Amino acid sequence: MNTNYYAVIMAGGIGSRFWPVSTSGFPKQFHDMLGTGKTLLQQTFSRLTKDIPTQNVQILTNERYLDLCLEQLPEITAQQVVLEPAMRNTAPCILLSALKIYKENPDGVMIVAPSDHWIEDEASFQNDVKACFEACTADDILLTLGIHPTFPNTGYGYIESDKNDESVLKKVLQFREKPNYETAKQFIAEGNFFWNAGIFIWSVKSIIHAFQELMPEMYASLNEGYRVLNTPEEKGFVDENYPKVENISIDFAIMEKAKNVLVKKATFDWNDLGTWGALHDKITENPSENAVVRATPYLKNSEGNMIYTASHKLVVIDGLNDYIVVDKENVLLVFPKKKEQDIKELLNEVKERFGEDYT
Repeated sequence: MNTNYYAVIMAGGIGSRFWPVSTSGFPKQFHDMLGTGKTLLQQTFSRLTKDIPTQNVQILTNERYLDLCLEQLPEITAQQVVLEPAMRNTAPCILLSALKIYKENPDGVMIVAPSDHWIEDEASFQNDVKACFEACTADDILLTLGIHPTFPNTGYGYIESDKNDESVLKKVLQFREKPNYETAKQFIAEGNFFWNAGIFIWSVKSIIHAFQELMPEMYASLNEGYRVLNTPEEKGFVDENYPKVENISIDFAIMEKAKNVLVKKATFDWNDLGTWGALHDKITENPSENAVVRATPYLKNSEGNMIYTASHKLVVIDGLNDYIVVDKENVLLVFPKKKEQDIKELLNEVKERFGEDYT
């Protein structure tokens, strides 16, 4: 294992489109969403520590999830969990992590990865990451892994690469926000667009320099506490100063502005598991099949349903097509799959009417 390699796992999201399983108190990354015996966070940690020393892993998350992280990852210490006292999107926490790594090892190279993605072909993932680590060790570049799009998905952001660049690491022309269906079809037809998976690799020197240049105020605010990073005094500094920094994603803050951004086409399978429909697609490639997690199904005249139960139980359904059926302790959700993007709004309505008990 290379001691210069570091992993930063983003585990602070709420995953509201996976309600009622994912709640603000217990988000989806801490659940075994596919019934494998491991939570999504545990799967991600296991995948990354095949080539990265366990002690070189940081978990970026909200203060309220510290106990969950330590319970699910007994291999790490509390010092490896970087706690955000306020939600400020991805840029500030990535900068904070980079500064912490730099102080420990100025030659560090880091991968930033979401905690809730599903990757089955772990060998290909390791090969891609190793190639990226080597490239970022050699050059001042900011790298991202792009997923070859298989259909015109309107739920993902896209990365446009240089059509004329035939190298493995292609120059990024621009990042594109989630498109409408017609625009997504056009992206696919162009052939030089990738889905943005939110997986980034760079040396700590390169990303810190990018913040110095493109986000000088944020850099100044967090670097002010450089002396106390990785010490017991760090928490006091972060608690006081972190909530004051700008709320902005790494895409907007750095990736869309920097001139040294490259993309490598991922060779592994990938699913971001962002919605119940995405989970259905992961379990079965046939849209008309019923996808089942944990339940024992007895189904008649029913197709295309996503059925999930928190415990093993018999689920009997007759005459229901393309629905999300989720049974979790004190909530039963029966909801049209085509309206899955509305679950986030539904959650807010439930919270307003019934309070926090169900959310």
